[in-house]
Amino acid sequence: MQLVDTHVHINFKDFNDDLPLVRSRWQEAGVTRLVHSCVKPSEFSQIQAIANQFPELSFAVGLHPLDAHTWQPEWQEEIFNLASSDRRVVAIGETGLDFYKAENKEQQILAFQAQLDIAHRLNIPVIIHCRDAAIATREVLAEFNHKYPEPITGVMHCWAGNPEETQWFVDLGMYISFSGVVTFKNAQTIQASAQIVPSDRLLIETDCPFLAPMPNRGKRNEPAFVLYVAQKLAEIRGEPLEQLAEETTQNALRLFKLV
Repeated sequence: MQLVDTHVHINFKDFNDDLPLVRSRWQEAGVTRLVHSCVKPSEFSQIQAIANQFPELSFAVGLHPLDAHTWQPEWQEEIFNLASSDRRVVAIGETGLDFYKAENKEQQILAFQAQLDIAHRLNIPVIIHCRDAAIATREVLAEFNHKYPEPITGVMHCWAGNPEETQWFVDLGMYISFSGVVTFKNAQTIQASAQIVPSDRLLIETDCPFLAPMPNRGKRNEPAFVLYVAQKLAEIRGEPLEQLAEETTQNALRLFKLV
């Protein structure tokens, strides 16, 4: 059985002391590919260096919405050039909107739109962070797609929306990725959303080092724990774990063009 963790941050200092051991555990858990997200372009060389050590790692480049207050117009071309510079870049992001922790909505939308444009130019997907911003995110994506014959592709990462919101993004052609939050006892709304995602749009992730799933909630998260996410989703959706693992692996390979 193979698994793909589609959203990690193993460049964070949480992994400074034991990354080789962390890797051995994800290998034991069946994680064969990982997609490393990026919160700011200055991380790019650090993420590249980790990918040089671990050939199973692909990665993204972008600016997180909570850093949108730092956005400069010239960064659009910088991110484009960084993404073009390494064949292991498989997405732009993480980008998107976060109205839970920040109120600079115009700045966030501007940075989001610019990164959508980069992804369109490069014909690669976007990794979208969306927190308390589903309506605005839907509007930005719909407006962007209206300009082009082919809609933008990408993933709603660490998805926590309700079923209605989930359907919005499925209808827009997005993939939906669930993290360890789906394993929490109070996550009934997220679990309801997980039931309605089509099998060809479903992804799994850890978002490590954050949001460790049950039974490790409160501990440092790591890629090996994506197995618990897969197990819970299989239970929720009433399908064998091996089937869900195969579906989510194939979806990740297809979306991110992993080879």
